[in-house]
Amino acid sequence: MTGGGPGGDRDGALRVGFIGLGSQGGSMARRIVDEGYPLTLWARRPGSLEPFRDTDAVVAASPAELGARSDVVGICVVADADVEDVLLRPDGVLAGMRPGGVVAIHATVHPDTCRRIADQAATRGVAVVDAPVSGGGGAAAERRLLVMVGGADDAVARCRPVFDTFADPVVHLGPLGRGQMAKLLNNLIFTALITPVIEGYEVADALGVDRAALATVLAHGSGGSRVAGILAASGFDLTGLRGAQPLLAKDVGIVVDLIGGASAGGELVELAQHTLTRLRAASAPAEDGPVGGL
Repeated sequence: MTGGGPGGDRDGALRVGFIGLGSQGGSMARRIVDEGYPLTLWARRPGSLEPFRDTDAVVAASPAELGARSDVVGICVVADADVEDVLLRPDGVLAGMRPGGVVAIHATVHPDTCRRIADQAATRGVAVVDAPVSGGGGAAAERRLLVMVGGADDAVARCRPVFDTFADPVVHLGPLGRGQMAKLLNNLIFTALITPVIEGYEVADALGVDRAALATVLAHGSGGSRVAGILAASGFDLTGLRGAQPLLAKDVGIVVDLIGGASAGGELVELAQHTLTRLRAASAPAEDGPVGGL
């Protein structure tokens, strides 16, 4: 890994920038550089860059320098404000990115945030796609992360070879914002299913049915769900789900905002909110954060 310097296109490959090197984003960035793409990184915390010391990745001094060195930039930070900061601040990515570049927003944020950023990016000739992900760092390392994409066909096509380094499937859902909508609905349904799964295992206890045996049944039966498997894999420990509660609450809140006065999804939202209340009451959030690569 080297420091900043003049930009360059190694062997004619698409130049990639990446910001957001957490447990999921770090694995995505590692797949990109391991596949031979010229990769530039920037991070607020120097420790986030340590896993890339044995790679050819270049470290930029600012998001703007990263933008100047990149044709495609992936953003995998946590919240709307973080996305806007690294892209739009005076030394942000868009300040340095050349016309023809594409920004892929991998964070799960409000579709309106993506649209506001896209409007500003368009004045610089830069396209934006929303490309939230699901599956976790392990899935990214194994090239089986799910990527849900919204954006113009040509912009998505430009990013797809980069996505293919860490993802399968990559699902293009339509115009900008549709990827976020799909991810938010995924997280709403996931949250809603937590309550019946927990209660199902509680019923198993009451009936004297072994939880681990029931988990095996659910892994193969029609009553199974991803949530049941995640809880069983944790040893029926809710710590990870409690840690995920703030992020799940954020995503459910965005869905409620998107639905507005529409009648759709009322019972689903109610069940999800019941789950959030239950997780909040159970314990304070854990430091480990989300489970299952939400």
